[in-house]
Amino acid sequence: MVYQTGNGIWRAELLVECLNVLRMALFAVVFISALIQAGLGQAGPPNILIITVDDMNCDSVGVYGCKLDHTTPHMDRLARSAMRFEYAHVQVGNCMPSRNVMWSGRYPHRNGVEGFYQVKNPGYPVLCDLAQRAGYFTAIRHKVSHSTPYSPYPWNLVLDTLPSGKKMHIKHAGSYGTSTRQGIEAARAAGKPFCLVVNISDPHKPFYSEVKQGTDPHSPSRVFTADEVPVPGFLPDDPIVREELARYYSSVRRADDCVGEILSALDGSGAAGETVVLFLSDHGMPLPFAKTQLYHHSTRTPLMIRWPGVTEPGTVDRTHMVSAVDLLPTLLSVMGHAQPDGLDGRSFEPVLRGQQQKDRNFVIKEYNENSGSKRNPMRAIETREYLYIFNPWSDGSRLMATATNGTDTYRRMKRLAQDNPQIAARLELADHRVLEELYHVASDPDCLHNLIGDPAHTEVLTTLRSRLAAWMEQTKDPLRSVFDQRDSSEALAAYMTRVQAQADARRAKSRNKRKRTKPRQSRGLITFDSVSVRANAQRIDVKIAHALKSSHGQQKLHITLKGAQMRRIERQEILVGKEGIAKVTFSLPRDVDPQSMHLAAFVGDDFQTCLEHIQAQVSQIGTER
Repeated sequence: MVYQTGNGIWRAELLVECLNVLRMALFAVVFISALIQAGLGQAGPPNILIITVDDMNCDSVGVYGCKLDHTTPHMDRLARSAMRFEYAHVQVGNCMPSRNVMWSGRYPHRNGVEGFYQVKNPGYPVLCDLAQRAGYFTAIRHKVSHSTPYSPYPWNLVLDTLPSGKKMHIKHAGSYGTSTRQGIEAARAAGKPFCLVVNISDPHKPFYSEVKQGTDPHSPSRVFTADEVPVPGFLPDDPIVREELARYYSSVRRADDCVGEILSALDGSGAAGETVVLFLSDHGMPLPFAKTQLYHHSTRTPLMIRWPGVTEPGTVDRTHMVSAVDLLPTLLSVMGHAQPDGLDGRSFEPVLRGQQQKDRNFVIKEYNENSGSKRNPMRAIETREYLYIFNPWSDGSRLMATATNGTDTYRRMKRLAQDNPQIAARLELADHRVLEELYHVASDPDCLHNLIGDPAHTEVLTTLRSRLAAWMEQTKDPLRSVFDQRDSSEALAAYMTRVQAQADARRAKSRNKRKRTKPRQSRGLITFDSVSVRANAQRIDVKIAHALKSSHGQQKLHITLKGAQMRRIERQEILVGKEGIAKVTFSLPRDVDPQSMHLAAFVGDDFQTCLEHIQAQVSQIGTER
């Protein structure tokens, strides 16, 4: 049988074959289009680029409502191409515990990293392991020892040095672009997709221009002044506070410069269309009532995720509450890798695809101890409207140990509190807290009005307590029984005595081990030069001579004032160069003999990898010359 057309004669068999070919081609077009819409149209799993900033408030970002113009043009540009989350939180208000939640998918009391110490053989995989199992090349820049339960960890590459071996400075914006290019090129050479974790140092202390000798060589693209910066509602509006905030916001701008360098390197590599970009801050600003706390601004984070072909550019999720414990399972879903057993978080990949997810109405937050092993355990639950915090350590006399006590802002609050009852009350809360706190964060994000005891909020308080207790039970939180006995001062005191003794024993064991296995030898890089005690002003000036090698570049110098039983009173950080004299001033506690105090100092990013560590009793150091 044949068909007659204007162009000639076609056999029936040939016509059927042509129709089959057209049908198959149409099916292929539809199938490929569906793959592209699903984000699977690329040859393999997407690359992963994780960008974190250190110690930055969510509301310091323009698209998150920053009251200061032009703080974050590059972060804002990323937001316009990504999905951003309005209700995203980290679990912890300090660095190492917070980052270990992110990349383990487990709460601190479940992953063992409750403070700043090594957890050998943790018994669970983290991002580095799981990404490698999924076929990725893994690399990390900065915060290396804080991003895994122990260090060194088997990353494929650490991006802290130039090919020449010279260490890149953590405050140099261009170096982050260099690191990103190095990581991408190394992954290509290995024939694998990349999983890069690029951790920007800013706006962590020291802020821009907090350099005692000379001018800070790492200038941001814009420097803000004290008269133009906004003052957060949880801090007093004061000239000295404004000066510190100006340095903070200038450091935020420098962090944004780093983001620009990283994204420019990604764009230049040609891999941007095949790369998922995840951006967030590890916790709030390093000032009182933010860092080392569980308040709203302590944990709210500017989470943005750009997944080409999947996330709708410029979308804002104002429905789901997600948190850092969910990041690892979400990334594993993106990679197409199976979820390991024991995760506390769950993937919110469906949300990235524009779908709804149930049971995302609250987040749980947890804090345990600071870098000096001082225990101030806290638990919190936050919904879109309310925040409840439980402080079992608060007994009216125990002090909150936090790095923010070394800031100009805190010292200024102490001075102002002598004449200002309102600031005195805020300082009292910062130092001693109260057992329970309840805030209506929808109208009071600065957490200024504690609603505990307000009859109008009894039902809300009961509900939040019940949800928190259920979570404690589910995750086997050691604080569960203490929470039930929160009305017993004896039970709370016994708990705190026990956990602080455990922390002290762990710290002592670690010190003894370091002494046995790695005796510290003086290298002459830093020495105590002199001290000057100003008793009437309750101040102590400390001078430290430093003589770094040119290969060291600029380094952090950490100086700590310690009191009885070597307990930390205050720590300060400054940047130092090759040779010179660094000077810091500490506030003296009342009724304490300064000659009985101790000073300790180390130079480097952190104590575990420092270039040199020194300590001495104040009475053993010469007086100022």
